[in-house]
Amino acid sequence: MRVIPVIDLMNGGSVHAVAGRRSDYKPRVNSQLGCDTLVSEANVYVKKFSFDTAYVADLDAITHGHRNERCWERIADAGLKLWLDAGVSSKSSATIVMRALRRFTVDPVIIVGLESLGVHEYLSELYSSLGPETLAFSLDLRHGKPITQIEKWRDAQPIEIVRSVVAAGIQRFIVLDLADVGVGQGTTTIDLCRAIRGEFSAIELIAGGGVRGIDDLRALADAGCDAALVASALHDGRLTREDIRQVENLPR
Repeated sequence: MRVIPVIDLMNGGSVHAVAGRRSDYKPRVNSQLGCDTLVSEANVYVKKFSFDTAYVADLDAITHGHRNERCWERIADAGLKLWLDAGVSSKSSATIVMRALRRFTVDPVIIVGLESLGVHEYLSELYSSLGPETLAFSLDLRHGKPITQIEKWRDAQPIEIVRSVVAAGIQRFIVLDLADVGVGQGTTTIDLCRAIRGEFSAIELIAGGGVRGIDDLRALADAGCDAALVASALHDGRLTREDIRQVENLPR
């Protein structure tokens, strides 16, 4: 089980995400990590935890197309590879984001979020353009319901969407329920992750939202997850470096 730290970007800096209510997101205060800037946060992830990758959600890019490219560069300069959600929804937007990333980093992963995707057929184009190692799909949910502009998926079961995305060739999935994010009540997607793993044994499966500590990580590993996205549990000390070393040895 791999742990990947999360950095949420808004207005040129890192913010504390809570339940997907983006209008309420504010800079994180009183972090036990002792970081009060984006650069210090990235440095702590590298130097204290030995992370080599960060999941970065550029919320300005996702919501209104304003990319915080300078922030991406600062995170990469700290020594972190980027798994980046910057609102990519088409081949053209993926090309723009990838061109920006290649100026200062190597081997990034571009995340296509269900929330951002407007046309289902673009998935095949994105897969052909980016390839399996560079592309991940985020199954964005709120209270278990898909967050999507695609009409046929609005009332679909999440597992049905996964089937369609796998059919487009994509093999890396993030399962993220925004209602779980930053509220400290645990992740609600364990059963869904178990169902996805039961049907698709070969995909890479990552869970995000609601991880409180090592017990939640163990539960996600048991459900078949390869990795988990974590933010608040790192900042408030519920997950330590020693905890992370333990869960890295957990089989899925």
